[in-house]
Amino acid sequence: MSELLDALRRYPDVEAENLHAVDAAERLILDTVHSWPGTVSVLNDHYGALSLGALAAGAERVLVHTDSLTAQRAITANLQRLAPQWLERLQLLDPGTALRDAELVLLNLPRGLDVLDEFAALIAEHAHPEVVVHAGGRIKHMNRSMNQVLQARFARLDVSLARQKSRVLTARTPLPHQPVPSFPAQATHTVNGRRFTLRASAATFGQARLDPGTRLLLEHLPDLSGQDELVDLACGNGSIGIYAALATPGLRVAASDHSASAVASTAAGAALNGLGGRISVVQDDGLSRLPAASAHLITLNPPFHMGNTVHAGIALKLLDEAARVLADGGQLLCVYNSHLRYRGEITRRIGPVRQLARNSKFTVVQATRQRH
Repeated sequence: MSELLDALRRYPDVEAENLHAVDAAERLILDTVHSWPGTVSVLNDHYGALSLGALAAGAERVLVHTDSLTAQRAITANLQRLAPQWLERLQLLDPGTALRDAELVLLNLPRGLDVLDEFAALIAEHAHPEVVVHAGGRIKHMNRSMNQVLQARFARLDVSLARQKSRVLTARTPLPHQPVPSFPAQATHTVNGRRFTLRASAATFGQARLDPGTRLLLEHLPDLSGQDELVDLACGNGSIGIYAALATPGLRVAASDHSASAVASTAAGAALNGLGGRISVVQDDGLSRLPAASAHLITLNPPFHMGNTVHAGIALKLLDEAARVLADGGQLLCVYNSHLRYRGEITRRIGPVRQLARNSKFTVVQATRQRH
């Protein structure tokens, strides 16, 4: 198993020397399992460490749910490259199906307590009554509140000894009377006198809140009259596309995100605001579905985290996608954290940049694509 884990890659996600496809917490999760059932359920796998590791350890079948399309493609790529003989033994599924009657669940602990509670509620609802859950993470990203979340839904919780700055929380036996999940959440916001409502699950970036960077972009959104379509890249909860469609009659929005949760949240928000017929949303890794030079207007609020790591790689990847898809003369409207100083990268990748707004935390720019 160790050789297999060492050979994992992050592709098609960003790859760099300080970004790894497996960490000590995932190795500890696998080593914590004492008896492997025929079928193992895996949640929140990133690049295949838990999924392929379970197969290497003796599981006959692995059922996987991970929210990110990029992660799904990375798991598949590693499986095809390292162990093609196992292709039929690993399935990527929706969470309910992946957890149905599960006796063993392996889980990479998410960053947010709300997301952890969503996972715990799904396990309690769909898994076997005697399910065992091994949830691991790096100690620097864990806290006692995670224990409390799991203790609210399971009869027993054990905490492993630390190893290589990692721990595993082992939960057993879902409680019969489950707390009511607090998500999906819904909130109404007002920008420039225009009201709109967002609805989102816990795993969606920003949830149903209006991210302050996005708010600044919306407050300074140019007049989009005359535009037929807006491509909302990395749409999150859909706030940019929803506001733009409400502010610009007739504008169609083609939204996408790598996150299945974000896609569902954007679709829900579009329906709540009466825009279901004008906003389409799909799960995509960047803009892989769109041909080069096919769009005239793209909006982007790029993330600057990759999991628990602050890294510019994902933002630069999305800027490259925008550069590929924008037609000559097309516009990119982008907001970013001011301290990251992305203006030079945007100019190099897209073309001339005009600043629309800036405050102590965020900068909004408009870039014009130049292909000459």
